[in-house]
Amino acid sequence: MRNAFSKTLTRLAKQNKNLILLTGDLGYTVFEDFLKTHPHRFINMGVAEANMMGVACGLSMQGFIPVVYSIATFATMRGFEQIRTDICVHNANVKIVGTGGGLSYGHAGSTHHALEDIAIMRCLPNMTIICPSDPVQAEMVTEQMIIHKGPVYLRLGKRGEPVIYKKTSKFKIGKGIVLRNGKKAAIIATGNLVHNALLSSTKLEGYGINLTVIDMPTVKPLDKKLVLQLVQRHEFIFTLEEHSIIGGLGSAVAEVIAENPIKKILYFHRFGIPDIFIAKAGSQEFLRKKYNLTPEKISRNIIKLINV
Repeated sequence: MRNAFSKTLTRLAKQNKNLILLTGDLGYTVFEDFLKTHPHRFINMGVAEANMMGVACGLSMQGFIPVVYSIATFATMRGFEQIRTDICVHNANVKIVGTGGGLSYGHAGSTHHALEDIAIMRCLPNMTIICPSDPVQAEMVTEQMIIHKGPVYLRLGKRGEPVIYKKTSKFKIGKGIVLRNGKKAAIIATGNLVHNALLSSTKLEGYGINLTVIDMPTVKPLDKKLVLQLVQRHEFIFTLEEHSIIGGLGSAVAEVIAENPIKKILYFHRFGIPDIFIAKAGSQEFLRKKYNLTPEKISRNIIKLINV
């Protein structure tokens, strides 16, 4: 995804001279083309994320469109006060890009596990949160993000995510996407686990379970209308995210369900990382297996929950 983002950003910078890229001493092997074609609009701020957010806010106040790039944990946590007080309070037109969302940096340990970033950004007024699910959608999201006025947090994967969408597919901020229509049960997924939701759906067909699969790329603002439509048509609602079950997509969907009158019994379950720090380091796939986020384990657990 990050390569698709970089290529799209480089192309957009040719069209918009106000677009500036700031990085926290990251992006090597990613932004060489941007640096080559737009050397005066590439600023390496060093390992100083809080300062980088303040500078980005200042640039936006002068009419520029600053895109701030770092590892997801660093982008959201090291400069949180400046994101809140400088960027969001002023509704500044700053785009924050966190690479390595979820367990992408699984081998680097808990310091690099981005499992709270959505929750942190979601509590901020004026912040829009987008988690693309594949490289094609990452390109579409980048285009829409630059057009959108106001703060955006873009959460990218970096582990060669499989292609789900066609080049002709469409994306709109704030709208979910129905990938498969099923009966009785629906799963709402976001970001780099949408592909696993689709694979789980295929596996469940062998057990006579037709699962509705929803891609929810925009976690904030959430597509509440679609969530309520799903609730009316299904007995079981599941959410899936490579993030803590607290404060992310699952929490956002639960809030919509809890705050609206539901006239039938509904079973709701969140698939994600439990409320822990992961002590072990390992590949993304290793950690997904450990925390039941592989297609095999997702489908197996859905069968158990439906048959309870």
